Amino acid sequence: MFDINGGELLILVLVAIVVIGPERMPEYAKQLRSLVVRGRDMFQEGKNTLKSEVGTDVDWSQLDPRQYDPRRIVRDALNEPTPPSAASARRVTQAPPGEAPFDTEAT
Repeated sequence: MFDINGGELLILVLVAIVVIGPERMPEYAKQLRSLVVRGRDMFQEGKNTLKSEVGTDVDWSQLDPRQYDPRRIVRDALNEPTPPSAASARRVTQAPPGEAPFDTEAT
């Protein structure tokens, strides 16, 4: 997320020790610990609430927002065969041999 490697993290810790000082470091470590514990507890509580309200038999693939990509929806819609329209569904009467067929609804 922050693209920090081990060496950079070590330098940041050393700078924090120098800036904060060894006297206040235990206080900040306790605050950081309590913040991490509260975040973990909130995450667990949210996870348990979701599990109790939704249940365990949820198909998460149906709720995937990537399936609603507008480009894919348009592409799929354009590739679908069109249903027969009312104009093409009209019946043309069969003409006897030698005569032209005609549409009874058009005249």
